[in-house]
Amino acid sequence: MTYSSIRPGQIWLDTNGNRIHAHGGSILHLDGTFYWYGENKERSKPGSGIWHWGIRCYSSTDLYNWTDEGLIIPPVEDDPASPLHPARFVDRPHIIRDERTGRYVCWLKVMSEGRLQTSTVLVADHLLGPYEIVHAEKRPLGMDTGDFDLAVAPDGKGYYYFERVHSELICADLTEDYTDVTGYYSTHFPRRQPPDVREAPAHFTRDGLHYLFTSGTTAYFPNRSEVAVAETFHGPWTVLGDPHPTDPTGTSFRSQITSVFRHPGKEDLYIALADRWLPKVSAELAGRAPEAFRRMFSGRPVEPDPALDAVEIDTSVADYVWLPVRFQGGTPILDWHDEWRIEDYQ
Repeated sequence: MTYSSIRPGQIWLDTNGNRIHAHGGSILHLDGTFYWYGENKERSKPGSGIWHWGIRCYSSTDLYNWTDEGLIIPPVEDDPASPLHPARFVDRPHIIRDERTGRYVCWLKVMSEGRLQTSTVLVADHLLGPYEIVHAEKRPLGMDTGDFDLAVAPDGKGYYYFERVHSELICADLTEDYTDVTGYYSTHFPRRQPPDVREAPAHFTRDGLHYLFTSGTTAYFPNRSEVAVAETFHGPWTVLGDPHPTDPTGTSFRSQITSVFRHPGKEDLYIALADRWLPKVSAELAGRAPEAFRRMFSGRPVEPDPALDAVEIDTSVADYVWLPVRFQGGTPILDWHDEWRIEDYQ
């Protein structure tokens, strides 16, 4: 099948006719080709014991039709202690290029069965690999590290935004080679507990300003996003509100933003990439998740919600919601489009 548009929330197939599996993903643009990489969830069926099957990458020249480039970071099947074992909770790969050396640096969030959340860092000479682990299950700054994003300033300095688990958002300076943190960091958006703690940070810049999309913490259930703006990487941040104001369900169109990509061939086109992790769950049901999580983490008695409890988490059928960012008085806005085309933007 050949595509000529982006259709948010619809099943997206690669050029071989298979579901695209690049979840929690991002896009890099190199030499006229777009590369979309993310978590491969093709084997993550309920009861399988498989959380991921490596990091998969796709290439495209039009952002519509994607060619499978294979697993750039394969799972390590024979070593349960490896952070890349399929049963380990590997999420949200982010890759940046070290312009000094030409190397690619990939950070992964890895969660163990004991819920300890760490970072594993890998490097490669080529975007498509092979990648070598340089830090396994590291706790940067001595903190548990949740969802995150990486950012690079025009001068080459790197930054690491991550959720200090169930607490606040951290912006940490990266070392010159991007494989570690320097020790300097700032704290933002302190919250007492989920679902109000901010996770899934997606950083981008426009007209000299820094923006962060974040979501609340309700596991795979979608919730109301939040956008904030600052003049520097380290803030201070001003919360602008929900970037999905036309979604009355408060579920971010049943999705979770993972990254924001600026189209290099357009004047002012930013694209928010998001996952619809639970496409079979209605907006009405998903909208009940934040209160359920609030009660669960408050220590108060939790009244069972049979419909929520019965939801089967099957990320092997997760879809994508890609939407263009509209700016209204400096505030990023995401409107729903059943279908939209890159060519409609200057």
